[in-house]
Amino acid sequence: MGQSLNGDPDEAQLGRCGGPRALGAAALAGCSSGNEPVTSTGAGSTSLPGITTRGLGTVTRTPDTVTVVIGVQTRAQSAKGALDANTGKATALIDVLKSKGVAAADLQTSQLSANPTSDSATGRITGYEVTNQVTAKLHDIGAAGGLIDAAGEAAGDAVRLQQLAFLIDDDSASRAQARADAVRQAQAHAKQMADAAAPVPIEPGAQELAVMVEVVYAIDQ
Repeated sequence: MGQSLNGDPDEAQLGRCGGPRALGAAALAGCSSGNEPVTSTGAGSTSLPGITTRGLGTVTRTPDTVTVVIGVQTRAQSAKGALDANTGKATALIDVLKSKGVAAADLQTSQLSANPTSDSATGRITGYEVTNQVTAKLHDIGAAGGLIDAAGEAAGDAVRLQQLAFLIDDDSASRAQARADAVRQAQAHAKQMADAAAPVPIEPGAQELAVMVEVVYAIDQ
């Protein structure tokens, strides 16, 4: 007699006892509990057990650059008068910044605005206000104080110190060091977790297998 190991998937299912029947042959199929989980192991399955950790790298360095935002604000009864006054003071300010060693590439106009001013009670326009802001980058932090004083002398009462910020001009090396420290920390954490992990207990239990055989005999007449 022949033995059938793999039935048609449309007729035989997991968890179903028995299999396709054939006349004059024995049909055998393993029976398993219908409560067993069905696991897919297709070609696209790449999930593997593992440990996921994160690392943080921190590097501290002293800033080597300072950016200063200095503005010139002027007012006049006419827009042209306010703009002309502002142009003269802003030009004097920029000349002073350059004379103090600020390169042209490190100077940038960051804001230029002209707006009417009005009486708060009546809303009537009383004049115009012009603001011109320039951002200067200094690679010599120690010279920042003297530069601000010189800017005040050049623009007088119209000068406005808007912002001062410290930074690291080239932080690529520091970032690379911090990144390497973060990787080492993550690796150390993963090793600690792997060393501390206990084996997962697994019990195979028991599984009942049944075989049904159907045999047909021909009778001679």
